Amino acid sequence: MERAIVHMDLDTFFVSCVRLQNTSLEGIPLIVGGGDRGVVASCSYEARRFGVHAAMPIKMALRLCPEARIIKGDMELFSRYSHTVSQIIEEKAPVMEKASIDEFYLDITGMDKFHGSYKWTNQLSSLITHETGLPISFALSVNKTVSKIATGEGKPKGNLEIPQALVQQFLNPLSIRKIPMVGDATFKLLSRIAIRNIQTLAEMPVNVLQEMIGKNGIELWRKANGIDNNPVEPYRERKSLSTEDTFHQDTTDLVFLRSVLCTMVERLAYQLRSEQWLTANITVKIRYSNFDTETRQVSLPYTSSDHILTKAVLEAFEKLYQRRMSLRLVGIRFSRLVRGSYQINLFEDTQEMMSLYQAMDKIKNRFGANAVMRGSGIYQSKAL
Repeated sequence: MERAIVHMDLDTFFVSCVRLQNTSLEGIPLIVGGGDRGVVASCSYEARRFGVHAAMPIKMALRLCPEARIIKGDMELFSRYSHTVSQIIEEKAPVMEKASIDEFYLDITGMDKFHGSYKWTNQLSSLITHETGLPISFALSVNKTVSKIATGEGKPKGNLEIPQALVQQFLNPLSIRKIPMVGDATFKLLSRIAIRNIQTLAEMPVNVLQEMIGKNGIELWRKANGIDNNPVEPYRERKSLSTEDTFHQDTTDLVFLRSVLCTMVERLAYQLRSEQWLTANITVKIRYSNFDTETRQVSLPYTSSDHILTKAVLEAFEKLYQRRMSLRLVGIRFSRLVRGSYQINLFEDTQEMMSLYQAMDKIKNRFGANAVMRGSGIYQSKAL
């Protein structure tokens, strides 16, 4: 049976949510992001016509489009709308994977026996827009890669269907940048040998690509040829991330305790970014030498940034640890998690901070989570 995989993507999601709250923003260039030193999290099509795009520094965006209106992001609002859309899809689709806060995959293989798959998907997208007011694009094809590329080609409010017989015809003329796994470095590498469109890439000997790029060369060749057997993974929302440490010897050493907490935050925040989560609630836990256990919970704007989370955790710890009795355990839990396709909090962090986290995460991804760490965790590291 031919697979039927749908990719659905909410069009300019942040902008659309903001406009639902304030209809006077319709039709004007709009940028959702942080302050003057922040970056663009999302922008309207009116702003894109001037060359503005996501992750661009706000200052540069305003030089390109001086009349743009800047709106600060509200992750709580965006999370609510995303949850509503998720519920609508879950009620209708046999299998749904939530790829990010505004992006979904559906496996509707076999539904042609009862409904036309394209007609069913079109009705679902209309229902989402009717129930939420949010515009959404979709594409129906035989796998996740082709459907995702087709959704991008159909935006805004696109609804493409690419059957198996037309997959290569659809892919061939497109830039290799359209393939999800092709970043700037890979594009520049392939461009140097005149590989710029998908057809040229698809016709390359797979062993040559493997020699150039490594094991990813095979996967890249497969995607260029419209081959992707990755399944749609059923969506299960993670409730929290947590860690705790029981000491070999009870301690009142505040420098050591703060260092342990800083190291915990750094590891959990890296996990948040790796799995594309943001948190809005932290819980600090301590256990005294007499086994009395206390916790303190703090709410904060959605984030996955070490420096914001560390500050909140240390402040909570200072208020929680009042008895000055030896501690045998400390722990941290991040809860109220929401999906995000951004690695850091684009609404709070500056471009410089964003670059720092991206560089640190890149090193950790390559050499392991302990390859680079903040100075605040060094004391604890030495003690262990």
